[in-house]
Amino acid sequence: MPQLNPAPWLAILLFAWGVFLVIIPAKITSHLYPNTPTPLDASKKKTQPWTWPWY
Repeated sequence: MPQLNPAPWLAILLFAWGVFLVIIPAKITSHLYPNTPTPLDASKKKTQPWTWPWY
């Protein structure tokens, strides 16, 4: 039964895992974001109550 021969499928499986573990993470980590996040202040900002026009 030729479908039980693991020779071609094992090589395809190992090549696919090699792509997933080597090439794709390198592409993702080299991506630069156009907007760098700014750190938030540790102090809590005081908010003003919102005046409802119908109240």
